[in-house]
Amino acid sequence: MHLVPLYYLLWIFQGSLGQFPRACVSSKNLLEKECCPIWSGDGSSCGQLSGRGSCQDIRLSRAPQGPQFPFFRVDDREEWPTVFYNRTCQCSGNFMGFNCGDCKFGFLGPNCQDRRLLLRRSIFDLSTSEKDKFLAYLNLAKHTINLDYVIPTSTYAQMNNGSTPLFKDINIYDLFVWMHYYVSRDTLLGGSSVWKDIDFAHEAPGFLPWHRYFLLLWEKEIQKLTGDVNFTIPYWDWRDAEECTICTDEYMGGRHPTNPSRLSPASFFSSWKVICSRLEEYNTQQSLCNATEEGPLLRNPGNHDRGRTPRIPTSADVESCLSLTQYEAGSMDRAANFSFRNTLEGFANPLTGIANSSQSSMHNALHIYMNGTMSQVQGSANDPIFILHHAFVDSIFEQWLRRHRPLQEVYPAANAPIGHNRESYMVPFIPVYTNGEFFVSSRDLGYDYAYLAEPAPDFFQEFVRPYLEQASQIWQWLVAAAAFGGVITAIIIGLSSLKCRKKKKKFSEEEQPLLTEKEIHLSGAYHTNF
Repeated sequence: MHLVPLYYLLWIFQGSLGQFPRACVSSKNLLEKECCPIWSGDGSSCGQLSGRGSCQDIRLSRAPQGPQFPFFRVDDREEWPTVFYNRTCQCSGNFMGFNCGDCKFGFLGPNCQDRRLLLRRSIFDLSTSEKDKFLAYLNLAKHTINLDYVIPTSTYAQMNNGSTPLFKDINIYDLFVWMHYYVSRDTLLGGSSVWKDIDFAHEAPGFLPWHRYFLLLWEKEIQKLTGDVNFTIPYWDWRDAEECTICTDEYMGGRHPTNPSRLSPASFFSSWKVICSRLEEYNTQQSLCNATEEGPLLRNPGNHDRGRTPRIPTSADVESCLSLTQYEAGSMDRAANFSFRNTLEGFANPLTGIANSSQSSMHNALHIYMNGTMSQVQGSANDPIFILHHAFVDSIFEQWLRRHRPLQEVYPAANAPIGHNRESYMVPFIPVYTNGEFFVSSRDLGYDYAYLAEPAPDFFQEFVRPYLEQASQIWQWLVAAAAFGGVITAIIIGLSSLKCRKKKKKFSEEEQPLLTEKEIHLSGAYHTNF
């Protein structure tokens, strides 16, 4: 564990981020629909006495949603999070968190005033000790109960509208697996009926901002768990790879010698158990995933349906995707949406623009290629490769933002699928943040990618050269101005010199004192005596 100053240690344990705050799951909280916990730093709700924040009503955007969800008030995720809470902490300044006890991304210190920029690097650029530390952090998160957050094991209606709370502890790693399941699960309609055409984090504009926030939260949780405030998620640059180069025992786990769908016993990931993978069972029982262990982590990279995903994406695929200027097509129809988001997510071929439901490219291609736990959307975060993969997808998103510098208005404000409008709150995060708040550069959120990071500005290049380039364009005028200035200067100097000589002569004639006859006589005697 890194040695850090005392105020950093205090900052680490101020709060947490994620799903349902443990402090807000009593029947009183649920019936009153309020989640405004005390910040221990000053003993007030939301740290109000210290000016960190205050308890406020949640104001929902009333912009129209897309027409793909023909129901109203049948899903707890609609108009998030007002089924559970309509008052939460609203933090000010650089503060964030369910009780405003945390610092915004990119800030540090007891008052959240210290700016910082962390660097995410390729996993292959980590030293052996750095790589081993990352793997140990993953395993620690998998075996440490989250003290700040819990998960619901039933819907709000099954909790008797809040009077019978049903929540459960969960470890830090599985909390994020559960959140990824919850945001993409089917809508339970009663009996054995479900509505499958719904997803609050995929297949629509919110895909990239949602996963950006998700990774930042995961990164921050690891920093708090370990005390390593400089920890960052590594990424796997999979461009042009011919195989899963991280699927070795040295990294994310090799193949089992006798069962190709299992991981090698030499990898500690082989002992990991997955959760939230029995989707049809939940639908049949009209229940939520309750984080019960459901079997081993499965992965069989390369032995997938090649007709659907013929290869891992190439550098040419990425560059073609980056050249698309439109973030989201107007119709947002997945089958005809040749936009940057839809193409990067993997629903359109980046080279042809043709969308084909029977094929997957880009982001989706990597999930299908892994041919196991990663290939199922709702349970895919069980595989730790998910983190490395999505970090690289996020870096492509960052490249696009820097290349095209879009205004916020580029992100759809209305008529996106449910939960995906710019001002919609992202499910299932508490405290609440909108999709639009993470449609910004990573550097505004306190991190960068090693292969995208710009070098420190050179003084000559940054400040002197632009002026020299401008001067080269108008050098004729500068030479003429210099010559004219020289002539004027010479005239001024000449006139000044002439005037000075005249004044000196006049002074000599008028100011020279006259000698008396006695003084003349004494002057002559002096010289004679000498």
